[in-house]
Amino acid sequence: MAKIKTFFQCQACGYVSPKWLGKCPDCGEWNTLVEEKKESRQGRRPSGRSEPQPLNTITSGKEKRTSTGIKELDRVLGGGVVAGSVILVGGDPGIGKSTVLMQAMSGLSKKYESALYVSGEESPEQIKMRAERLSVDSDRIILLAETSLEGIIDTASKLQPGVIVVDSIQTMYTEEIFSAPGSVGQVRECAARLMLFAKKSEIPVFIVGHVTKEGTIAGPRVLEHIVDTVLYFEGDRGHPYRILRTVKNRFGSTNEIGVFEMTDAGLSEIENPSELFLSERPLNVSGSTVIASIEGTRPLMVEIQALVSPTTFGMPRRTSIGVDFNRVNLLTAVLEKNAGLHLGGMDIFINVVGGLKIIEPAIDLGVVTTIASSLREIPIDPKVFMFGEVGLSGEIRAVAYAEQRIKEAAKIGFKKAVMSMTNHGRLKESFGLEIIGVKDVEDALEAIGIR
Repeated sequence: MAKIKTFFQCQACGYVSPKWLGKCPDCGEWNTLVEEKKESRQGRRPSGRSEPQPLNTITSGKEKRTSTGIKELDRVLGGGVVAGSVILVGGDPGIGKSTVLMQAMSGLSKKYESALYVSGEESPEQIKMRAERLSVDSDRIILLAETSLEGIIDTASKLQPGVIVVDSIQTMYTEEIFSAPGSVGQVRECAARLMLFAKKSEIPVFIVGHVTKEGTIAGPRVLEHIVDTVLYFEGDRGHPYRILRTVKNRFGSTNEIGVFEMTDAGLSEIENPSELFLSERPLNVSGSTVIASIEGTRPLMVEIQALVSPTTFGMPRRTSIGVDFNRVNLLTAVLEKNAGLHLGGMDIFINVVGGLKIIEPAIDLGVVTTIASSLREIPIDPKVFMFGEVGLSGEIRAVAYAEQRIKEAAKIGFKKAVMSMTNHGRLKESFGLEIIGVKDVEDALEAIGIR
């Protein structure tokens, strides 16, 4: 006979406790343990077991990719959608997850006989309204308003669509688990069942996952380990630009990005984001520097702005947007120690223009020169860009992909590049730019005329 077991599970990390606790002992979150029930069946054996195979009898290299019709989305996927793959698309509410997937369904429906769009949050009439706004009209797109996982799999088994979109995983439930939709158990089980269905049928499945205010997939991060590819939508509500970033990809490179602009007609692709991010850059003003960053395999020219002013409080403020806060504090200390700049009584504000978030160390040189430019009120030549990692003793270290960065800057019209001596010595081509190699922070400030 079936036995029902009651336990309490943390909705943030998945920790299981036999009794209710106010604070999760694993992740430290408060009031996240929710009562759940699990039915255990004695003697039940899993179905669909596979037989062991020798490694040399398995063929590889036959993965079939299908273009979505959106170049930026194909880029982050590694060239297109792989048959049988499970793709998780996460992001804040209203950032454009459903929009980009509806546009992708329009392109994929031209390649397949049918495409199934499953919605647990909206009615078919609401989805039709979005499709009309996006100018999507295809008799090959099948809409299904359903939250039961068993019903979704039965429908998909009968239709055999070319692709499936599930929007969203937090609204789905399976009858085999006695807990509410969106709970840890339901999210994990539904995602695992969809993954098994995708692998057996070789139908790619897109799963929409909401993001909590802490920036994680709602209903634990274990969902990321089940799927093949994880895509995150990034962007600021105050900016029209959206960044689609690859966090995990079993069929391509990770940390790849696609750049979109949100318009009334949906998300439009931006094929040359560097020009867009620099289009409104102020010239001949202090506290503005252009750095060459690499996101995945794509070079980006990005403006970093700094505002340095005397503090009116007992303790100076440090604020950074788009750059790691601890990294800014570290670079500020390097400037004080090795460049002789007095920043102890100054408020420092750092911003990456366009709503981008850059984590690579190559932006260090841009951050220190921007702070120095704002402090001394000396503008940096608008035709100069830079990149390089700054060490704790003030040395400028080499970074990867130097030639790709220089090539991207030359296309936009930059004339001078500042980088580490090591990168300068390894260059095979300058692409018509004046290259300046610097060994430490003081050399870099002299090269741009701030010392």
